[in-house]
Amino acid sequence: MTESAAHRESLPLDSTAQLLTRITTQLGTQLRHVSLNGTRRPMTPPPHPPPHQAPYRAHPAAYRALPPPPPTLVAVAHGSRDPGALRTVTALLERVRELRPGLDVRLGHIELNEPLLTGTLADLEPGRAVLVPLLLGRGYHVKYDLPQAAVTAPHLRIRTAAPLGPHPLLVEALYARLTEAGWTASDSAHRGSGVVLAAAGSRDPESAADTRTTAALLGERLGGVPVLPAYASAASPTVPEALRALAARGRHRTAVASYFTAPGRFAAQSAAAAPWIASAPLGAHPALARLLLLRYDQALAGRSPAPRRQLTAA
Repeated sequence: MTESAAHRESLPLDSTAQLLTRITTQLGTQLRHVSLNGTRRPMTPPPHPPPHQAPYRAHPAAYRALPPPPPTLVAVAHGSRDPGALRTVTALLERVRELRPGLDVRLGHIELNEPLLTGTLADLEPGRAVLVPLLLGRGYHVKYDLPQAAVTAPHLRIRTAAPLGPHPLLVEALYARLTEAGWTASDSAHRGSGVVLAAAGSRDPESAADTRTTAALLGERLGGVPVLPAYASAASPTVPEALRALAARGRHRTAVASYFTAPGRFAAQSAAAAPWIASAPLGAHPALARLLLLRYDQALAGRSPAPRRQLTAA
């Protein structure tokens, strides 16, 4: 044994002052986990910082057991030159954030408005995202534009949700907008009443099928009132043609139900053709916000994927 080792062995373990200090420190640590009634407080897990932040890099084991943050919800709007469209979609997404606090909700447009979808995806940190189209049926944008945008973001693992329609929540929003415009229970009972469901239109037959399904559901919600689908572009019948078809059946008290998520040229054009009342676009109706989150959850569960077609090389 060396002289220094022998000297250390001959020293007392602690002075009285040192021993008291150690006891006080340990006791204080234990008491921090005890409430006033003597029960032990549950340990609070540390917050879950993004992996790129310094605390995670320094102490990854402390956060390894925590669940990962939910994928970002990217709402995909079409875009419009009408300034009211962006305001409406922004208000809708605020409702979504209120319903699901803590969920990262972003906006991307297919065209005409900033931010564009490709830009929104490029700005996201590497991780997961779900594209939720604010579109009311299957068509070119859902089947082609969204998958092509996803290809531009290889740093993300992307799922694409089904379009919003058809769904009973949309019907509830349509009914509420018609009521706001002046539709009453007596109108539903009036034998001369009818409704034209005015949609954007698409050359895709599946999009038209989705609109017809919504028209049938709205007719049931209105107590059997005939509801004819009509289109502002790319398909027939047009809104004026549908109004004439209802008039030929003796339905002269006809309303136009605006089947658009936000204001725009097609919505204004369809409303202008109404001989009686025209409802406002669906906008930030609470049912629409709930439906948006439902499509997000369905996409994560893999229960309702949006139809996809094979992309061809550009």
